[in-house]
Amino acid sequence: MRQVLLAASLGLIVTLFGTPVAIRLLIRRGYGQLIRDDGPTSHHTKRGTPTMGGAVIIIGTLLGYFGAHLITWRDTTVSGLLVLFLMTGLGIVGFLDDYIKVAKQRSLGLRAWAKLTGQMLIAVTFAILALQFPDPNGFTPASTEISFIRDTGVVLGGVLFVVWAYVMIAGTSNGVNLTDGLDGLATGTSVMVFASYVLIGIWQFGNACPGAAGKCYEARDPLDLAVVAAAVMGACFGFLWWNASPAKIFMGDTGSLALGGALAGIAILSRTELLLVLVGGLFVLISLSVIVQVGFFKLTGRRVFRMAPLQHHFELVGWGEVTIVIRFWIIAGLLVALGLGVFYAEWVTGAGA
Repeated sequence: MRQVLLAASLGLIVTLFGTPVAIRLLIRRGYGQLIRDDGPTSHHTKRGTPTMGGAVIIIGTLLGYFGAHLITWRDTTVSGLLVLFLMTGLGIVGFLDDYIKVAKQRSLGLRAWAKLTGQMLIAVTFAILALQFPDPNGFTPASTEISFIRDTGVVLGGVLFVVWAYVMIAGTSNGVNLTDGLDGLATGTSVMVFASYVLIGIWQFGNACPGAAGKCYEARDPLDLAVVAAAVMGACFGFLWWNASPAKIFMGDTGSLALGGALAGIAILSRTELLLVLVGGLFVLISLSVIVQVGFFKLTGRRVFRMAPLQHHFELVGWGEVTIVIRFWIIAGLLVALGLGVFYAEWVTGAGA
């Protein structure tokens, strides 16, 4: 538990006090956000706000994780390092995207093929490595069997697992990216979702195989995954202080891709892949709004929403930005609570024992 608390505290301190330094540096270099002309007109006032702030979140997470291990003299684990690799790798892809936007003054950043290729290389490398490094009990960081809270009985095999992991990582990282459209929305939601994985990791550690009587969880390093989740949560908390409306800095693709990658990585290695649909439900809803909008428009030539992603629809309806963010946070919190409730209920009822 000391590691978890230290990781969260260090992540919070680094971003809370490091973000103002980043803001000044980014302003001095002129790295301001570009605003798309086809977006809500209210966003035009945000033009020039420093972006790429996600780099601070990544740094805060790394310092929180490694600092907690250094202070407590505990060894790092393969699972924790794999999630940090995934987070940092996708963060670099996002950084390149953000840098091209501000350096070349174009709102689209990396070409779609380049961005997807970068995400694929990082995700596939993560997935392959996650099936290596068995511990003395024979547990590898990931399992080729799809899990909800425990294994579902659907075994993919190595190749299909890599494909499945890529789909999960790409979907989650792009889901967070789509959510990052209003001040503090993605950051605040991420705090709640990563907090849920802190609790899940601690609970799995207390009932881990082998050693737990009766039923147990087969996640390899659940406590260290909780440490990673705590470091990310703390880093997001500190960043939120500066990212809340009116935002002094944006996380950019640097942050959104990194956070989505970390979230997917923790879900895969904690063997709760399908549970992520509930605890990360707001990201899923916002992603679905884009899929529905694009699909319906291609089929009928008409739109379901005034604009997608979903938060921009409500902006055009007339809701204020702060109102949308708070109401979406409420939805995110309810979905996180539902996910945790289902997680605990499965243990109490003995399903999958």
